[in-house]
Amino acid sequence: MPPIPKFSKKDIIDIAYEIVKEEGMDAINARRIASAIGCSVQPIFHNFTSMEDLKQELYNKIYQTYENFVVEVKEKPKAYKEMGLSYIRFAKEYPEFFKIIFMHQIDLNSKSLLKDKAGKEIIEAGQKLTGFTYEEQKKFHIKVWIFTHGLACLVANKTIDLSEEEIANLLEESVREMLMGYKKKKENTNEKSN
Repeated sequence: MPPIPKFSKKDIIDIAYEIVKEEGMDAINARRIASAIGCSVQPIFHNFTSMEDLKQELYNKIYQTYENFVVEVKEKPKAYKEMGLSYIRFAKEYPEFFKIIFMHQIDLNSKSLLKDKAGKEIIEAGQKLTGFTYEEQKKFHIKVWIFTHGLACLVANKTIDLSEEEIANLLEESVREMLMGYKKKKENTNEKSN
């Protein structure tokens, strides 16, 4: 009898990752993964306590892909803009991953948008552009994120097909206009309080 091939957690997650990249999270089940690996479901349940356990580790790998994608541009001259473009580029290149991470119910009042490494890096890059305090930049960034997220959703769902240059121009113009409006509002508030 030939030996039964051994599959590690990493092997299983890597296969699941490739399935999700092409077909989305709904395609993930033990039989689908086993078929892609060429084994029974036994190695899957030997390495994971449940499918939820597997999906959590898979989600962590997907999220790490996103963080690496966005944070890698933090040293560029226009880091805040580049991070926004990276977010949209991620939606275009990894639409299924984008949908998993960002197209489920999101609580804008929570700190979820800003609590991870990418969020912190984005806020700090924005501060260099605007000169705002960290707290002011967080408030401003929520507005920028809503616009950028909307554009990324349209791209991920293939609702619009814009070139990278068109996206860059649209993002830059919109953020500049938001920034001017935000600064004007801040000035008006300061004048009223004096």
